[in-house]
Amino acid sequence: MGLLPFVILFAVFIFLMVIPQSRRAKQHREMLAKLQKGDEVVTNGGLAGRVADLGDAFITLEIADGVKVKFQKAAISVVLPKGSLKAA
Repeated sequence: MGLLPFVILFAVFIFLMVIPQSRRAKQHREMLAKLQKGDEVVTNGGLAGRVADLGDAFITLEIADGVKVKFQKAAISVVLPKGSLKAA
């Protein structure tokens, strides 16, 4: 009986912390797998650009005409709708 509160606390911890985090990680992996050349993205640091080249671990973003920057693929946080960069 004395162990029951710890078991309940552990179960609540799993349902509130671990499961949502693994769901977000899965969605992020799927987003990175669907990336294509020409997609408009935002990095974790807030830099917005268009995908110029894709590799296995790295991605090249064109942040201005002729200015290309290389990032780790995992640093991409959001894929923007087409035309978002022109509107900004």
